[in-house]
Amino acid sequence: MDKTTSMEIYNSLSRPPKDALKQITGGKLNGKTDINPQWRYKAMTEKFGLVGIGWKYEIQKLWTEPGAGGEVLAFAQVAVFVKDGTNWSDPIIGIGGSKLVQIEKGQPVSNDEGFKMAVTDAFSTSLKMIGVAADIYAGMWDGSKYKDPVELVKEVFDGKVVPSKNPAFVPKGGPDTPEEKKRIIDLLHYKNEEGQPVFTKEEFNNFCESRKNFTAKEVIQNITNELGKRGYLAEENPPEPPQEEFVYN
Repeated sequence: MDKTTSMEIYNSLSRPPKDALKQITGGKLNGKTDINPQWRYKAMTEKFGLVGIGWKYEIQKLWTEPGAGGEVLAFAQVAVFVKDGTNWSDPIIGIGGSKLVQIEKGQPVSNDEGFKMAVTDAFSTSLKMIGVAADIYAGMWDGSKYKDPVELVKEVFDGKVVPSKNPAFVPKGGPDTPEEKKRIIDLLHYKNEEGQPVFTKEEFNNFCESRKNFTAKEVIQNITNELGKRGYLAEENPPEPPQEEFVYN
């Protein structure tokens, strides 16, 4: 499976529909987003085929650990496999947890679905590695709608991302260094012999959006490669971008 196909699969699984999402109220996860587990299985079936034929899973391990104050924690290790042609992938491992016994109003209370909940949690950890609900984990959902990734990337470039309980977006490999940021902006504003921008506004935004899936160094290389294809050498110090051109807000 080539990189392009891999990213197409990842991106196609990354955004659950609104009716599969529910905001959590109360507890330590207050304000986070809960994803309907059944949507995950449906998304996998639509992409890879029937479970057991196009994709499959194994519950590799179930165990308990003592928790604080007499609670008992349940853990599960799950392995998911997807089929590529006639070959099965290596195991995609996920570990999840829940509680078998929890303390409520000073008294221990048993949870007969503790292991089932741990397995479901392990599934979510495993499946998000291939893109399932990735935009939720990346903070792209604000509770009512998905955020615009281009604007979020621009905020990161400009250092305007404000830490919060639910961070909006963290680019691959972390934020750019000042040198990387300047290099990206300079390359995106590269001009031809007539003094006109080489890249259109749409291309400019597409490179910004690609920062979600590529490190800053990879984005720089991708832009440089594209300039090379168009017959430009992209010298180390291209002219400073004029203020009226495409700029980061």
